[in-house]
Amino acid sequence: MKTFVRLNVALRSHWEKVQAHASEDRGDISITTIIIWVAAVAGALAIAGTIGIVVSKYNAKLSGI
Repeated sequence: MKTFVRLNVALRSHWEKVQAHASEDRGDISITTIIIWVAAVAGALAIAGTIGIVVSKYNAKLSGI
């Protein structure tokens, strides 16, 4: 029984330390970061789409290269 109580106290103490650390370091993402990511993804999709359109338009001419 003593071992169970000691283990319970140790686990509770460790859990409280983990919770205290987690509340300090939340790692929230700012709006600026989200805007940059959305712009980067939109730019990548626009470039990929443009390349796809150009390749499909000139596919016959490119096959002779």
